[in-house]
Formats: sequence, structure tokens, C-alpha cells
Amino acid sequence: MSLPARAPVSPAELEARLRLQRLPELGPKRFLVLLEAFGSASRALSAPASAWRALGLPAIAAESRRNTLVRDGASHALAWLTRPGQHLLMWDQPDYPALLREIADAPPLLFVAGDPRILEKPQLAVVGSRRASRPGMDTAAAFSRSLAAAGFVITSGLALGIDGAAHQAALDVGGQTVGVLGTGLENFYPQRNRRLAEAMIAQGSAVVSEFPLETGAHPSHFPRRNRIISGLSLGVLVVEASVASGSLITARLAAEQGREVYAIPGSIHHPGARGCHQLIRDGAVLVETIEHILEALRGWQRLPLSTAPSPVAPVHPLLALLHAAPQTSEELVGASGWGLAKVLAALTELELEGCAVSEGGRWFARLS
Repeated sequence: MSLPARAPVSPAELEARLRLQRLPELGPKRFLVLLEAFGSASRALSAPASAWRALGLPAIAAESRRNTLVRDGASHALAWLTRPGQHLLMWDQPDYPALLREIADAPPLLFVAGDPRILEKPQLAVVGSRRASRPGMDTAAAFSRSLAAAGFVITSGLALGIDGAAHQAALDVGGQTVGVLGTGLENFYPQRNRRLAEAMIAQGSAVVSEFPLETGAHPSHFPRRNRIISGLSLGVLVVEASVASGSLITARLAAEQGREVYAIPGSIHHPGARGCHQLIRDGAVLVETIEHILEALRGWQRLPLSTAPSPVAPVHPLLALLHAAPQTSEELVGASGWGLAKVLAALTELELEGCAVSEGGRWFARLS
């Protein structure tokens, strides 16, 4: 299903979308069914229940539209959005992450605490066991530091263990990192990583969630969270995981979404290595150094500077397009004929070089 990009939503439409999000048994796909059928959340909320039934939607969703708790929750979310550093990204708006929009069940609404602009930058997910070994934690930190220093945003689930080590390592080298929660942003879980999340927000990174703000932890939420981790990322690196680890769910989702899957091997005697070994048997790239990841993303390799004089370089193809007019990353895909992953990598290279900047979901050429 695809919807055209739209003009900014009105306050009434924003409130209507926040109400839709809170309806029981109305997940991402059904949310988008309603938008496509009625053209807006406002019209969907005012449509007769028979029209909802005709779309195959559950009766409980239609019956809950005027529930006081639904209205109050939407009002609370609107108030939350008035505070600095708190944002809502919508699936059909230009500031929504382009890679995430590609997945089949992309979240229609995404709450963001921190800087939402980094969600458009090339990301690599680093995931693994909550009960990781010390060597596993050290490995996750080492890879995350190197990848963050290379310009990648490190994305993970803000869980204990490997996730937390990856986020902290990115911050340690002045990099950026994205934490995806399986709860609402006002009901943080696990509490032990709350200070880490606050540090991420304070240092220019971001914490995101598709769930209403006060949503608590539930086992079914974490696989949903995992599809966002992989959906935001160019690839997923699994550092240490048992065969029953949720990290393998993230890796499977990544493969289904067309993302790269990387796995670090370990001792055959260590239970925490068996999940990675299973992934490698299933076709994941065996990773021993950061170069094994960068080989698949050649635009990110840091080539040595030549001491010989070089001719004046031609204008970068994407930069030439941006000099003509600001564009979203998706518009650049169409104009350049490049794949989205290549466009995102090139854009961040241009940003690191001070040639381009992302504002409000669009990229602009910087004048020298």
C-alpha cells in the first residue's frame, strides 16, 4: 500500500491520528487502510461503524472511537508535543525516515525524543543478548565506536547488555545513536538504562517509539520494536545471542526487509555464540573486523589522502541536484537513479564534508 506525500496535517487531523493510534486492535496496517479508504483520520473517525465493518475492521475498534480515555490520551500527546525536543513523525510526511517507510508494516506514527533528523542518516543496528558476557560487551563497544567514528548512526533497542554497550560506545566517541523502545516514551523500560537514554537525548541523539506515550512493557511489543530497529538500518550486526534470543528476530526481520545481516562468531562452547553461528549458517555475513561490514558499504571506506596534486573534482551528482532545489532523499533517488542506501550514504558524506545539510526532512546544498 502506498499513500502520496501530503501537505502538513492540520491540528484537527493530528488529534484524529493520535486518537486512531490508541484504538484497540488497530495496528499499523489497519491504520493505513483507514487513511487510504477515507482520505484522512478525521473522516475515518466520523464514518459510520458499518463502513468500518465493510473494511474488515474489528467492531471493538469502531466502538472505541468516542471513548473518553482515547480522547484524553490524544490530548495528553498533543501537550507532550509542545515541549522542546519532542516530536511526532507521520508516515506520509516528508520528515519520516525514508528507509523505515519502505517496510510493509511501517508505524504510521513515531514519537521521537531528541533530534529526529538523525533518523534520515545511514544507520547500522547493533544488537545482542541482554545477559551478554564481558567479552561480548567489549566487542559490541569496539565495533560501535568504530562504526560511529566512520559516520554511522548506531541503532539498537536500549535493552540491557549488548544494546546498552552499543549506545554508550557511540556516545563515547561523539557519535550519534538511536534507541527504539518497546514501551511508550513516558513509561521507560528497562529503568536501569533511563540515564543512558537521557544522555542520548542531551547529546544530540534520539529515543523513539511507535507506542502511545504511557504504554507499558508487554512481551508482544518487543518483536514489533525489533522491526523498527531493522527497518531504520542499512544492516544489522548481531554480536552475541543464544538461539532463543530476540536478536535473531531482529536479524530475520532485517533479511525480510532486504537489509544486510552480519554476525560475529564465538566459541562453540559458549551458548551465547550459538545464535550467531545459526545466522551464519543461514547466510549472514561472518564478521571479524569492521572492514567486513564496510566492504558491503564501499562509500564509507576512509581512503588514505594522496599527496600528489589532483585535478579539480567534478561537482557531486547529488550536490548538483541540491543546488537546483532542496529535495528529500526519496526525491533524490528518483532524480539520480541511485538506490536509497547509496543515496543516504552519499548524503551523509556530503554532510560530513560540510556540503549539504538536512532540515525539515529535505536536503539543502550549503553555499561555500
